[in-house]
Amino acid sequence: MIVCAIVIVRSLRRVPGRLQGFFEIVYELFGGIVRETLGKHANRHLPTIITLFFFIWISNLIGVIPTLSEPTRDVNVPFGQMLVMIFIVHFEAIRVKGIRSYIKEYFEPFFIMFPLNVIGEVAKGVSLSFRLFGNISGGAIIILVVSYLFKYLVLPVGLNLFFGIFVGTVQAFVFTMLAMTYIAAAVAE
Repeated sequence: MIVCAIVIVRSLRRVPGRLQGFFEIVYELFGGIVRETLGKHANRHLPTIITLFFFIWISNLIGVIPTLSEPTRDVNVPFGQMLVMIFIVHFEAIRVKGIRSYIKEYFEPFFIMFPLNVIGEVAKGVSLSFRLFGNISGGAIIILVVSYLFKYLVLPVGLNLFFGIFVGTVQAFVFTMLAMTYIAAAVAE
């Protein structure tokens, strides 16, 4: 991804070619969504959101290539992405609100809600990572079962393309949008 980004940046033209046009469309799509969701904090997080989407999307597309499996099928990859996003969410909450207001939110609306609020934060992160892991692994299991039923005919190949491209794209988008929503909630004043 880094090499592609360097090549694309070095080949930028005033009149875009196909590749530059594609990335400009993606940038504008995400830019609009991020600006609408994060408001004045959008420019700070737009590169992170776009990079997160492309990382997950490319990881999911790798499974379309025969004999390769998606990195997101290993629970450690979505879990690692979740840890990074949760770190960003809490870092931004502290940066925007200050440490005192950040800690105070855990005790709202009542003092005894502190444990539930902490559990809620942990659950948010766990559900974010397991949603991606479960959907990608579930697609792989369905393809495996259908492949054994039809002995590797055309149907499993079509299913592999469907799960790899369509479902992989949707899951990358969902993970990215949820991460952006968590950031938006954290920086809301």
